[in-house]
Amino acid sequence: MGEPSDDLYARLRQECGRRADDLWEVGRSLHEDPELAYEEHRAVRLLTRRLERGGFAVETGTAGLGTAFVARAGRGRGRRVALLMEYDALPGLGHACGHNLIAAAGLGAALALGSALDAFEGEVLAVGAPAEERGGGKVALAEAGVFDGVDAALMFHPGVHDWSWAPLTAQTQVRVGFHGRAAHPTGDPTRGIDALAALVQLFNTVAVVSRRLPPGSHVQGIVTDGGSATNIVPAYAEGLFGLRAATSAALDSLVADVGRWAEGVAAATGSTAEVTRLGRGYAHFRDNDVLSDRFSRHIARSGIRLSQPAGGVYLGSSDIGDVSSRVPAIHPFVAILGDDASDHTPAFARAAASERGRAVMLAAAEALACTGADVLTDAALASRAWARQHEKTAAGL
Repeated sequence: MGEPSDDLYARLRQECGRRADDLWEVGRSLHEDPELAYEEHRAVRLLTRRLERGGFAVETGTAGLGTAFVARAGRGRGRRVALLMEYDALPGLGHACGHNLIAAAGLGAALALGSALDAFEGEVLAVGAPAEERGGGKVALAEAGVFDGVDAALMFHPGVHDWSWAPLTAQTQVRVGFHGRAAHPTGDPTRGIDALAALVQLFNTVAVVSRRLPPGSHVQGIVTDGGSATNIVPAYAEGLFGLRAATSAALDSLVADVGRWAEGVAAATGSTAEVTRLGRGYAHFRDNDVLSDRFSRHIARSGIRLSQPAGGVYLGSSDIGDVSSRVPAIHPFVAILGDDASDHTPAFARAAASERGRAVMLAAAEALACTGADVLTDAALASRAWARQHEKTAAGL
């Protein structure tokens, strides 16, 4: 088969449209009952029950995660498309990142594609990915092989920009501990080696060096242990640092830099440094523009025009990066607030339950379903998407 017909696109939009009220009920229910990372049990029940009613075979507890799932529909032949759903909330803010809309849109797209499988061969996966905000459920799912054999991983994200793709950096955390020597600060000041002073010096070093870090690179730290009493020279002090970089390779280099800065501070202060990287973190997002261009074309039917991100702008990190390093993936932003606003705020949480949020959710569901149909029915498009994936992988982009 080649590019889908206008009749198939119209059918998919109609399938989403007739489910609009139910999809919005799902989005509102998630919004009114927010659950934190790895605790999204009610969200999983809500989503999987609808997928089961839609003819999907559901597996829960995927990759050993209690709130992950994979639902499948199709004949197992042809290509495979995965629709990704996020549903964890933020502490104290609820769905101030709009994951309720991501889940509802992914659900709608999956159900629409599943209902149209009589028109083409292929398999549709609805992937429930917990803990995007803290923990990275997609990292575990990717490492467990959930996306092996998948030809496209599709999701959208509500935001404050209408962008065809998301400039998302690689990120990880590094713990730095300094070991000194305790002493009385006035009775025996020369014997002490102040571990906290060494940690403070590392913060000063980070502040100075950060001015010349490349675009997308960033180091932000907090003090997690600064001593126990003011009349004791701290024998131990510890900081936790969040590191981001434009690419995963650049992140590895930044981790090594922080280690060298800590060792330099230790040499200067007579302390010793202990530097520990806390896991691999998230890979940077690798947009597949063959597919994101198709999504942009489809969502334009709803009057939403997506543009390219401004050069040099980065908007945090996400575990979608680890999926995009394996298979062609998209992660467009669609605005539910103006670009003078921000997510992770009470205003954004309110927008995620607004009429604008509903309209964006439905438009995204339709565009995701149509993009999925493109991959499943158009072999040439799927080949171009994979070729683009290999090009970016080879270039480290």
